[in-house]
Amino acid sequence: MLDFDTCNAARLRRDPAYDGRFFTAVKTTRIYCRPVCPAKQPLTKNVTFYPTPAAAERDGYRPCLRCRPETTPFCPAWNGTRTTVGRALKLIEDGVLDDATVDELARRLGIGTRHLSRLFQRHVGASPVQTAKTLRVHRAKCLLNETDLRITEIAYRAGFKSLRRFNAAFAELYRQAPSDLRKRKAGLPGERI
Repeated sequence: MLDFDTCNAARLRRDPAYDGRFFTAVKTTRIYCRPVCPAKQPLTKNVTFYPTPAAAERDGYRPCLRCRPETTPFCPAWNGTRTTVGRALKLIEDGVLDDATVDELARRLGIGTRHLSRLFQRHVGASPVQTAKTLRVHRAKCLLNETDLRITEIAYRAGFKSLRRFNAAFAELYRQAPSDLRKRKAGLPGERI
């Protein structure tokens, strides 16, 4: 992770060279953004920086609806990290934690659960479970935006085991129900959410 002053200078310049290398969380709004976000710049005293979207969400921040930081491709903090972390992230992206436990993921990687947790904390800034949850909610948001599937179908396709868990995860992250986000999309032509 880059130091605070480097991140803050890049944020203030909206430097595209730093896009995906860190994420800016605003303490007053509880929203996190990419460094290139076009939104009004918050005061420096109100920001903190995270290496990944999952790390920001772990601490209770929700993604900006303008710059969509949760869609940023795997950032350089993830690229070049240990092969084990890369393999774990690929398995999580493929949905392994939708049906298995972290213990089973660790066994598939040939390491212990505690070691896997330490690697994730060091390289991703969030647990494997939080990373999987972030990816599930992102999959669901994409399906909400790009399809006309029923909410129940979206929940199951995104990897949630129940509609209740899907609604709870979505409300926790976006502070609204999935159906509200879909209504917003339908009511604002041309605006991407």
